[in-house]
Amino acid sequence: MSAIVKRGRDGDDNNVLAKKAKADDDEGPARTSGLKAPIMQLTGHEAGVMSLKFSPTGKLLATGSLDKQLFLWNVYGDSENVAVFKGHKGAILQVDWSLEGSYCCSASADKTLLVWDVETGRRVKKFAEHTSHVNSVCCAREDYHLLASASDDCSTRMWDTRVRRCLQTFNAKYQQTACALSADDQLLFTAGIDNIITVWDRRKVEVGFQLSGHSDTITSLRLSPDGSYLMSNAMDSSLRIWDVRPYAPTDRCIKIFTGAVHNYEKNLLRCNWSPDGRRITTGSSDRFVYVWDTTSRQILYKLPGHVGSVNEVDFHPKEPIVGSCSSDKKVFLGEISAYSS
Repeated sequence: MSAIVKRGRDGDDNNVLAKKAKADDDEGPARTSGLKAPIMQLTGHEAGVMSLKFSPTGKLLATGSLDKQLFLWNVYGDSENVAVFKGHKGAILQVDWSLEGSYCCSASADKTLLVWDVETGRRVKKFAEHTSHVNSVCCAREDYHLLASASDDCSTRMWDTRVRRCLQTFNAKYQQTACALSADDQLLFTAGIDNIITVWDRRKVEVGFQLSGHSDTITSLRLSPDGSYLMSNAMDSSLRIWDVRPYAPTDRCIKIFTGAVHNYEKNLLRCNWSPDGRRITTGSSDRFVYVWDTTSRQILYKLPGHVGSVNEVDFHPKEPIVGSCSSDKKVFLGEISAYSS
């Protein structure tokens, strides 16, 4: 009899706890995204994760790691790993998606760029003309066949997935660590260890203008959603926003953001814009995820959780979700307040 009574008490206790948990949920902050939980942790990489990028639809997340593997994850549901692409012989340093999301590209320390068909899982292209580490890859916005890559061989190259050889080569004096393309794909932005951003006119294959202001190696370049502004992250622990419109004033640096830091690891920490251009984010070696308001320049979020350098943070293209990857081998997906707030 005592056993039956005890089970009854446990049942009563469980009912009370369930009601209390539901009440706590009701009183908690309102959910803002379709994630299964406010924070999802993705594990599986065997070494530090250097780059991540949401697909254009927001349904998939690509991550590239020092373990030489590119993973694809479902963003929704249990956020399970749905594909592993193997082929690189060195660390993957950056990943990006083609405009329409059918291809995923990876830049590697093995001196190559690989292009993957997401639907079939097949490698569709291998570009191997660089002679040193490929630090950065950027897919074009206008022509989904085009992509750019920046390398320690002091060159930035343009590629077309329909062509075997590179289309154009832009040579610099120093190692190149970041690249980006303008909204119409006609301007190529490159940067490296000389702390200067060079803007190339692809039609004339000549320098259009340069952007100076950083005092240490530039690690990331990202064009704003509307194509008017370029964001740069550098080892001087600052982010800068530059006006890259054709008739902008001579002093094109319009905003400087501080808070995130670089350290002795010298990782190529990447920055990204929110879909509406009102927020920016970047990785940081102090293990935090930083999100700023672009108008006020105030830090909106300083998010903990990682136990290693945060190497890249990206905004989901449809919902208020940020993804972050770290040298601790982990990837987090977390919801934030709605962009319109």
